[in-house]
Amino acid sequence: MPVPPVVDLPVEMAVPFESQLPFDSSSLSMPLMLEGTVESFDPALRAADLATNLPRQWCGTYRAFPDGVDQTVSLSLSSLRAYGQMVDVRGAMTIGNVTTPVQGNLNAKSDQLNLIPLADTLTANLESGGAFLGLQGFGLSGWQGSRLTNPGGRLSLSAECVSEALPIRGLW
Repeated sequence: MPVPPVVDLPVEMAVPFESQLPFDSSSLSMPLMLEGTVESFDPALRAADLATNLPRQWCGTYRAFPDGVDQTVSLSLSSLRAYGQMVDVRGAMTIGNVTTPVQGNLNAKSDQLNLIPLADTLTANLESGGAFLGLQGFGLSGWQGSRLTNPGGRLSLSAECVSEALPIRGLW
């Protein structure tokens, strides 16, 4: 195979850049003014406030998606600790007639909740390795099972637990 001939190409000379406008250094010393507002929300302060003032008792229902049967749920928080913008959550949850220790995290900035039941055996389509994931704090969260075949469920909690029935008063 023949070798191609070597051809010398002329090299263009680089032309230096000349600015058309003179450089004004006085604009560097002027303060930068931003329009709008600056976020004044402190998630670490809110996490400390949540760790102190968050209700310790929660009640509600859990509904598994396959069967649609509501089960009563009670959540008792025994420990809340703020770490930066996160709140470490520990306690016990009773679903139906099964009680399990739970632990998780609550993000004080976004109200995202991750709550993990720690018992080996659970109830009603709940299996170990899954977690409750919520975007509204403890109010509403969904069950994410450890297997893709688990369709999940919905956990709805409220801090207003009524322990005894209210008396019925007559109208006359």
